[in-house]
Amino acid sequence: MNILVTNDDGVGAPGLLALVNSMKELGNVFVVAPDHNWSASGHVKTLHRPLRAKPTELVDGTPALAVDGAPSDCVALAVLGLIVEPIHLVVSGINPNANLGHDVTYSGTVTAALEAAIWGLPGVAVSIDAPEGFTGALDFSAAARVAQTVVRNVQEHGMPPHVILNVNVPYLPLDEIKGYHITRQGLRIYRDVLIKREDPRGKPYYWIGGDVPTGVREDDTDVGAMTDGYVSVTPIHLDLTAHQVIAELEEWKWGEGMNG
Repeated sequence: MNILVTNDDGVGAPGLLALVNSMKELGNVFVVAPDHNWSASGHVKTLHRPLRAKPTELVDGTPALAVDGAPSDCVALAVLGLIVEPIHLVVSGINPNANLGHDVTYSGTVTAALEAAIWGLPGVAVSIDAPEGFTGALDFSAAARVAQTVVRNVQEHGMPPHVILNVNVPYLPLDEIKGYHITRQGLRIYRDVLIKREDPRGKPYYWIGGDVPTGVREDDTDVGAMTDGYVSVTPIHLDLTAHQVIAELEEWKWGEGMNG
């Protein structure tokens, strides 16, 4: 199996290296990742300029391609022929921060896996929940082992079309992780604030700041599983239709006002 590994933290990120080495036990690994950090980039498709891919190496000598585009660009380029071999599965990560609830709409890690789904490929996104303000070298070893388990299951069972797995791993030693929970998306609480400042010429500029997001702990959710020390595995699909609302909308008055 040919496995494409990418991320949103850049080709030099230690989480990428950990993921690459764990995937080498499961197949032929190809690395195509952004040349700089694209965290919170969402699902980007670069159409207004050319994209460049530069050969490079990870710190252990693993060959890679560094792309000056977004994580989703990396996947698209690889599938379209940047990698000559056919890609069978895409794994994205390991992100140093959890991607829970509504985070998936912002996350470059998750949307790289969603790009795989657009191309009809299985996609897996892997993140850890590193402590806020942690300044040392992060330990990605437990998450790398978890990623192996998840990908082995995907290899054995396959995935439904246009579905990815969003995997969040507690920042704990492997033997302290309680197990795996299959979850739904939980509720993420954002506390963003607008910070307005002036540059030296008196022109205003803005930062989006605020406290770190939190989550509402509920059973069977990604937030709940992580809070309780379990790996959260959330299946996500590309169909964003709110099917339960269709019948209600059909009862609205749609014909009025069409002719003034």
